[in-house]
Amino acid sequence: MRAVERITAIAPAAWDACAGAGNPFVSHAFLAALEESGSCRRETGWAPHHLVMEDAGGAVLGAVPMYLKSHSYGEYVFDHGWAHAYERAGGRYYPKLQVAVPFTPVPGPRLLVPPGPEQAARQRQLGLACVEVAKQLGVSSLHVTFPTAQEWETLGQAGLLQRTGVQFHWFNHGYASFGDFLETLSSRKRKTIRKERRAALQDGQFVVRVLSGDDLTSQHWDAFFGFYMDTGSRKWGRPYLTRAFFDRVHMTMRDQIVLVLVEREGRAIAGALNFRGADALYGRNWGCLEDHRFLHFEACYYQAIEYAIQHKIARVEAGAQGPHKLARGYVPCTTYSAHWIADTGFRDAVARFLAAERAEVSGEIAALAEYAPYRKDLPPPEEDI
Repeated sequence: MRAVERITAIAPAAWDACAGAGNPFVSHAFLAALEESGSCRRETGWAPHHLVMEDAGGAVLGAVPMYLKSHSYGEYVFDHGWAHAYERAGGRYYPKLQVAVPFTPVPGPRLLVPPGPEQAARQRQLGLACVEVAKQLGVSSLHVTFPTAQEWETLGQAGLLQRTGVQFHWFNHGYASFGDFLETLSSRKRKTIRKERRAALQDGQFVVRVLSGDDLTSQHWDAFFGFYMDTGSRKWGRPYLTRAFFDRVHMTMRDQIVLVLVEREGRAIAGALNFRGADALYGRNWGCLEDHRFLHFEACYYQAIEYAIQHKIARVEAGAQGPHKLARGYVPCTTYSAHWIADTGFRDAVARFLAAERAEVSGEIAALAEYAPYRKDLPPPEEDI
């Protein structure tokens, strides 16, 4: 086991052989774009400290995207309350270690090991090694956010505290068209969505363009970066992604990018950035220069559904939070995180909190599912993530 402070210290092919091709955000290209663009660095509170498992000959057997954090921003699994409580009690919560994809609340693999008979054992080794690194660095805690359910179980068996959360995902049950999907909804919800889509595009005044691959140009990224900065500055005050980040993902990942741009009178006024994985379309960032009713729903949710149906993609993951997605056909799904805390007294307090929170999240998901817009006379769509 060794830690590296730049993703470029690991050969892309070696890293990607561990990460697999299913989730674009754990790819070498995406993580390198974050670092090389200056979006993710010590100065922004995200110091890379990736863990690598190698054999005696130096071949990479596994890897973990890991960061030394000086704050709790850009994570989407909130522990600010833990930090405040620990510091009020005289402790020092920061720095901490974070196993995550920065600024990206997308579930996916975190203990990166190629498939095979040794996979489970090596994932456990990686999880325990992350804890050992945390001990050696003397940090307060280690947090593994948005791992897979299987990794969550492995980490729990290794002694980490388990936490759950909620996201809203849309599932494609073999729909032939957007209208086919609408037919599975209640009459009232169908009418609402049709009304929203007409209002969003103002009866043809707006033009929606869905761009990917070589259709993307620097001008499109200039426009989208303007949207991103405007929305980020208003929403949470500190946009992390630099303009150079979008140039880098354009160079290395443009075939996995689906950019929805909305134009009015030939001028781009809004956009939604998506990344395409092996079986999912991931909604990531949205922004606009003009505020128009329902335009956010159209660009982020309905266009994503249309694209998934057209390209036979199994699901759409529309990002963190958002019960308003429920009325648009997205259903509540469980997300996971795992946590190691050095101070045993504080760990016991957090463990009690998490036990109560898991029960609350389970009840919330069950209650939200009752409000899903699907017709009651049809079998409910299953959560087959």
